[in-house]
Amino acid sequence: MPSSIDITLLLEQAHRRLARGLDKALSEVGASAEQWRVLDKLSDENGRPIGELATLLGMNPPTMTKLIDRMVAAGLVQRIVDEQDSRRVLVFITDVGLELFGRLSQRASEFHDALAVSLSEKDTRQLGKLLGNIVLRMN
Repeated sequence: MPSSIDITLLLEQAHRRLARGLDKALSEVGASAEQWRVLDKLSDENGRPIGELATLLGMNPPTMTKLIDRMVAAGLVQRIVDEQDSRRVLVFITDVGLELFGRLSQRASEFHDALAVSLSEKDTRQLGKLLGNIVLRMN
């Protein structure tokens, strides 16, 4: 039976390989996995503050700010002062961002489907349950 250190190492290796694979698949469409995740959170077209996006995506706020800066420069999102509180700035997805989000989501779905095909349905369910338990217990 693997030790907890072996399991941690295996989880880290699996995460890195899957993240690289997803990034590669999405880069062929024109964005990173991080950008896709931001667009996903903004796709409901409700603006969100950068701090909220950072929390939702598990990123530190300065890193999120730099990512949003790049996405603004690419025309994928825009910053707009909150009408209810002029001290707050909200990030909104643009039409260009929505269009890219659709293409990225399709590619991400294909990536996830290919991963699921490589496992049996039973293995997929078991892995999902085990990983879900780890996430719940480590919070």
